[in-house]
Amino acid sequence: MSFDEIFDFAVIGAGIAGVSAASELAGLGRVLLIEREAQPAYHATGRSAAILAQTYGNDVIRALTSASDTFLNTPPDGFSDHSLLSPRGLYRIARPDQVDALRAAYDDLNSGFLEWVGPEELQEAIPILRPGYAVGGYANKDAQDLDVHAMVQGYLRIVRRRGGTIVTGVDVTDISRNADCWQIKAGGQTFKAGTIINAAGAWADGVATLAGARPIGLMPLRRSAVTIRPPDGLDTAALPMVVDGDEEFYLKPEAGMLLASPANETPSDATDAQPDEMEVAIAIDRIMTAFDLDVRRIESKWAGLRTFSPDRSPVCGFDPEVNGLFWLAGQGGFGIQTAPALSRITAQLVAGNHPDPALDQTGLDLTRLSPERFYQA
Repeated sequence: MSFDEIFDFAVIGAGIAGVSAASELAGLGRVLLIEREAQPAYHATGRSAAILAQTYGNDVIRALTSASDTFLNTPPDGFSDHSLLSPRGLYRIARPDQVDALRAAYDDLNSGFLEWVGPEELQEAIPILRPGYAVGGYANKDAQDLDVHAMVQGYLRIVRRRGGTIVTGVDVTDISRNADCWQIKAGGQTFKAGTIINAAGAWADGVATLAGARPIGLMPLRRSAVTIRPPDGLDTAALPMVVDGDEEFYLKPEAGMLLASPANETPSDATDAQPDEMEVAIAIDRIMTAFDLDVRRIESKWAGLRTFSPDRSPVCGFDPEVNGLFWLAGQGGFGIQTAPALSRITAQLVAGNHPDPALDQTGLDLTRLSPERFYQA
């Protein structure tokens, strides 16, 4: 089966990067969104511990997060029937052996979002924290939970409303280009498009190779997580997310449960990630050491891939060697909170739109996102 229509843009990958980019591009031309799984957001996006943390990540990530703030707080009319954000708060805590390094990191960030706090406030804010475990830390009381499902569905709603075509359950097996356009073979069908947006997450290097481009060297890193039932009487809605000073674990309230992870970054192939039993055991041990929790049963467990570029900043821009191939990959664990900005940048670069004022205010140089930075001698 073949589609006679030549799309302006073919977006490969329907995680948060792909659906958000498709929604922006659908207002500029004919858009095709292709997803290998039966439903969008199956892999990293659907397994995110999503929280809007304004000081999370390197300076590029923080700039993109800042540029996404207005959208996340006031999405377009009809995007969602409820707010994308809800109060949570985040505390980064330090044991005695960690406190000096964490205090130095806090001073380097010099952010108005953060406040250094002592053990008394930590104990008050995190009542399940074992007394004496943490001697200091910083609080981001403006951190908020992100409704990932609402974001994905909102973007898909825009794609459909603007006439975009969404095809799921098809794996891209071949990509070729003639003088006019790309031909993409997937699921026994052939699709044609002027520009490919490579938003395939952990599979993006593979998609690029099919298109005749050099891989960037993307690194899929597995992270395991579990949910446990909270102690009777604990108001999880009032708890903040808690992150270890060295990021050796985090604990986050999630739908009445507690979500725990060793915050590991285990190298992986691009695959449907599954939880590792040793990583699960490490998570439980670290959580029980830091918190007054007696974990006898795991309610659920899973794993996801966080895919990073070699310099751990996203890749957003045209391939410097292959005409008509645009990279949108390497968001790591920050894809949800940066999607509004990266999707607008994608539309700006692909279709020559006006620069994004919200991004301009951050002072971020877009060359820091370009794939060309990995090909320079």
